[in-house]
Amino acid sequence: MNGIIPAPIARQPWAMLIPLFLLVAFGAAVLYSAAGGAMQPYASSHLVRFSVFLLMASIIASLPREFVKFMTYPAYIGVLVLLVAVEVIGRVDGGSQRWLDLGFMVLQPSELMKPVVVITLAYFYSSLPVGLIASWRALIIPGAMIGLPVALVLLQPDLGTSLAIAFGGGVVMLLAGLPIRWFVFGGGAAALAAPLAFFFGLQDYQQRRVLTMFDPEADPLGASYHIIQSKIAIGSGGIFGKGFNNGSQSHLQYLPEPHTDFVFATMAEEWGLIGGLFVLAVFSIILRWGWDVARAAQDRFSSLLAAGMVATIFFYIAVNLLMVMGFAPVVGIPLPFMSHGGSSMLTNMICIGALMMVNSWNRRNPRGGLS
Repeated sequence: MNGIIPAPIARQPWAMLIPLFLLVAFGAAVLYSAAGGAMQPYASSHLVRFSVFLLMASIIASLPREFVKFMTYPAYIGVLVLLVAVEVIGRVDGGSQRWLDLGFMVLQPSELMKPVVVITLAYFYSSLPVGLIASWRALIIPGAMIGLPVALVLLQPDLGTSLAIAFGGGVVMLLAGLPIRWFVFGGGAAALAAPLAFFFGLQDYQQRRVLTMFDPEADPLGASYHIIQSKIAIGSGGIFGKGFNNGSQSHLQYLPEPHTDFVFATMAEEWGLIGGLFVLAVFSIILRWGWDVARAAQDRFSSLLAAGMVATIFFYIAVNLLMVMGFAPVVGIPLPFMSHGGSSMLTNMICIGALMMVNSWNRRNPRGGLS
């Protein structure tokens, strides 16, 4: 087979790419239905964006390790500057100021910070002597690297993205070997500060979203409407669903955002439990492949980078699924590779590209090579 299939094609990680292609195609079918049985405006742009970002991921996968290390801190500073620019000249939409209008595209810099903070912390800990892992340098400096962008994103306001940045960075810190007692102490401090953060740090609409998670029937036509309709859509799908393009909740516009945040509910109504299990199975394959890449990495930087990218994708998946089923507040986290939206697709394809890059490094230099 090596003589039949060209080497550049044969060495691609098809064990991950084929399930990914199937998931994106399935997402396009769901978006086709969400648009009332039309490729426009969701399904076609979804496929075009994936194709463009797949090319971008392929370019990322070809980058050498030393170049990535060299560009890490400049990339972090550059995205941080973009976040500051959002506060100064950012575009306001829906009451939030999250975007920069560049003319040829509208960019959401906070999305770029998710993978960038992972790479930055991976590089920091890979260059930190092992003996200093339990010192203040291992906590204060990375804490500031996470805290600065999180604070800027909270000003937009965007709670979901700020949590995603903190989660990805926190996973890298945990895997870098920081003492567990620090995380226990941090968790306890966060629990104590949660009431203050709720009453003084969250916007009114964010507070209502948290409260409706515990009592969704309290405001069925207001803050609870999204969750109630999502549960109805998922539950009505049953085992096999109502059939492709036959979903009533999305077609009759009962389900808000059927093509973005609640695309899983749109899918579950038409494809039922079987469709849901397919989606979960594909996500499991992709995450397992990414984790295997991290475990096979031959140096600390590559391992932390890959694990952080897996954590970032996992955060998207977990929070979105918990959200649509009513187990988490509605925080505007789309479902990777299925929801319509360029920003989330960009972030997740950067993560995929970074994992392909580390996989390429692993293949060129098997475990036990470069440090």
